[in-house]
Amino acid sequence: MNTLSEFPYTDVLVLGLAKSGTAATSILLENGCRVRVNDLKTKENDPIVKELNRLGADIIVGSHPLNVLDGIEVVIKNPGIPYSNSILQEAIKRNIPILTEIELASYLATDRMIGITGSNGKTTTTTLVTNMLLNSKQKVKVAGNIGTVASEVARDLQEDEQLVLELSSFQLLGIDTFRPKIAVLLNIFEAHLDYHLTMKNYIQAKANIIKNQGASDYFIYNADDPVVSQIAEQACAIKVPFSLKKRLTNGAWIDESTVYYKTKKIIEREEIALVGSHNMANILAAISTAIIAGATIDGIKEVLRTFTGVKHRLQYVTEVNGRTFYNDSKATNVLATEKALASFTKPTILLAGGLDRGNDFFDLIPYLKAVKALVLFGETKEKIAHIGKKAGIKNIQFAKNVEDATEIAYNISDVGDVILLSPACASWDQYKTFEQRGDMFIQAVHRLK
Repeated sequence: MNTLSEFPYTDVLVLGLAKSGTAATSILLENGCRVRVNDLKTKENDPIVKELNRLGADIIVGSHPLNVLDGIEVVIKNPGIPYSNSILQEAIKRNIPILTEIELASYLATDRMIGITGSNGKTTTTTLVTNMLLNSKQKVKVAGNIGTVASEVARDLQEDEQLVLELSSFQLLGIDTFRPKIAVLLNIFEAHLDYHLTMKNYIQAKANIIKNQGASDYFIYNADDPVVSQIAEQACAIKVPFSLKKRLTNGAWIDESTVYYKTKKIIEREEIALVGSHNMANILAAISTAIIAGATIDGIKEVLRTFTGVKHRLQYVTEVNGRTFYNDSKATNVLATEKALASFTKPTILLAGGLDRGNDFFDLIPYLKAVKALVLFGETKEKIAHIGKKAGIKNIQFAKNVEDATEIAYNISDVGDVILLSPACASWDQYKTFEQRGDMFIQAVHRLK
């Protein structure tokens, strides 16, 4: 078990329980820290509260009294809690550092971390890298924003294992010494401005992935993205670009038929199983990362020939009576839906809608050329319908929810159509998570058989 021997704080406030807060509390207590926990929604009789109390944590639930900060040296916060929270605002006034639990992972797994971030494609790239390493007989674990708490996995990481982390901007905003051996920045597009408030803040959060890297580390970046390329200019690490547009002698690139790493041919494009032109950038990033981390070319090729995508990310579901269904519930912003639509030339019925974050959806119009019908649900259905009419789509239907939308889409479809769930919106108006929304779609599709 790895320890926090270099962690410089003793009195810690963990703000927010959930998975990351619970794991952070347990690890800090194991390492002799005095831990106070504050959570607004958890009840006093919750089993987690009772267990952490038993382990020695001081727990305050149901409110956010400012005196929870008394005697505290550092706050470890749940990534989703905004900095407008009263406790965090008070911590800022008191000059108390505010971190997220991936900072603990850095102390537990120094020099063995691969960090992957970007506005889109993080999960696909993280999964590709992990599978490429495993297929090459490398020892590796995966954690972070992909669903497993980073510090929890890092605590039990063996000396010969690498840790692949999917990292969100929320997590990266709360770091001090966090330093991945290999950092990957896929792209930067406008996202999460309800949290970060400005694009500048969002970009800085993403740029934090290279904040502590040195000359022996690696930074893999998208040379086609102007914002990412500007960040690369600040990097102290060895720079490894990837590009869909130009030949590179120091990174990954493609021509009409072949994928290359530097001057070495990796695989023919027609052999790659993963659909979607946008996924080619994720593939180039994954190849670069995996090679630097010790993967073999054979191991990489095997993954690319068989990997068809992760659940809820342009996931092939099934075919029903000549109609092909794809689940892209992870498309929680307009850009992700644009990329999904660009992947298909067949007549497409698009299922979209969800939480209204103030978007106007006009950027979707050029990507609706193959869309023969829209089936819309959620808070944004009227807005997207307006865009559909602007794009000349005649068949626009409203549905109560994703399940209803699936049945409507099937009923208006023809043999050869693609039926695509790619909402362009977060799920929280009707579903707890995008995963739940996608699962409801999958279940509804299978009921059509």
